[in-house]
Amino acid sequence: MESFSLILAIVVVTALAFDFTNGFHDTANAMATTISTGALKPKIAVTMSAALNLVGAFLSVEVANTISKGLVDENGIRPEVIFAALVGAILWNLVTWLVGLPSSSSHALMGGLIGATVASAGFGAVHGDVLVAKVLLPAVAAPLVAGLAATLATRLSYALSKNAEDEATRKGYRAGQIASAGLVSLAHGTNDAQKTMGIITLALIAGGSIAPGSNPPTWVILSAGLAIALGTYIGGWRIIRTMGKGLTDLQPQQGFAAQTSAATAILASSHLGFSLSTTHVVSGSVMGAGLGRKGGTVRWSTATRMVIAWLLTLPAAALVGALAESVTDLGDWGTAVVAVFLVAASATIWKLSRREVVDSANVNDTEAGEPAGVVTTAIAAVTPPPTGTVTDGLTATIPSPAAPATDPAATV
Repeated sequence: MESFSLILAIVVVTALAFDFTNGFHDTANAMATTISTGALKPKIAVTMSAALNLVGAFLSVEVANTISKGLVDENGIRPEVIFAALVGAILWNLVTWLVGLPSSSSHALMGGLIGATVASAGFGAVHGDVLVAKVLLPAVAAPLVAGLAATLATRLSYALSKNAEDEATRKGYRAGQIASAGLVSLAHGTNDAQKTMGIITLALIAGGSIAPGSNPPTWVILSAGLAIALGTYIGGWRIIRTMGKGLTDLQPQQGFAAQTSAATAILASSHLGFSLSTTHVVSGSVMGAGLGRKGGTVRWSTATRMVIAWLLTLPAAALVGALAESVTDLGDWGTAVVAVFLVAASATIWKLSRREVVDSANVNDTEAGEPAGVVTTAIAAVTPPPTGTVTDGLTATIPSPAAPATDPAATV
């Protein structure tokens, strides 16, 4: 095994901690729709996903090479820079997990790395062409392509099963959901586990442990795969609830279409070496599936909050990474301060999450729907009360018609 310094060991441990958060942050990508439709029980779903994430980690190193060789200049990058990048990525993952928003772990890592690199070596150390071609463009295109594919696949699924028996159709699509969820988990391992492999490999190069341009060592691949699998098994139940119930209400046909579309997009991007956000892809697929069913809806308030989180991920993680790098640049005591801050902030976020626990027992509880619009509220306010209802304690008496008066003069 490579020779290690203390700072390099700290970086590797922190990278695996990020990989763990990536696992429970992104469990929803593979299993939210399967859990929400009842195709699999929650614990069984996350166990299957964890195993397939581990397998997927061994299938490719293209994405790892994009990070370790392409995004930033390897020369002059110190291990402290990698550590600062990981701090930014971990804290953003934990904050978005706390509020149940499925933001991109990939972009958090990219943002942290870019911010720390710029703070250390300037903007020239970031390869802008790689950033645009393999990170930013896929971030925009992937959810749109996956969403359109899921919309079309949903409509096709309903068209093919139109004359079939409902119960048989439901069982068939649930089986398809399980298979497609497994494919998404496998694809997630080929893409997201590699990001940690790439960051550890970059740290090993920066620390002089391996030669520039090297592929990830076998022990790096194994440890990254195990870390993301363990995080996946823990289950990010808050984000699973948002993805499965908060965006739209899915039926088995929609879940199958969404997961199949997402898996295809992720596997294709892994083959091309794109550092794709699996969160963006799956979210786009779920929304597309929601729109693909006749009468289906998307909760746009939830979708809007997600998109805002997506837009903030890169700059927010970059800012934290840059600040952390500025402190670590002060020396060993600066690195110690950043490490203590990371542990304290992580513990605080975990403690806050205990105020309202979301776990496998209540993950399918339906979230409150969107608030009524102005017109709906106004109509409800002027709806007349039912007939015969007495309001505000006021009554009115209508006199009966008076009997005809008797004229005394007419009396005989």
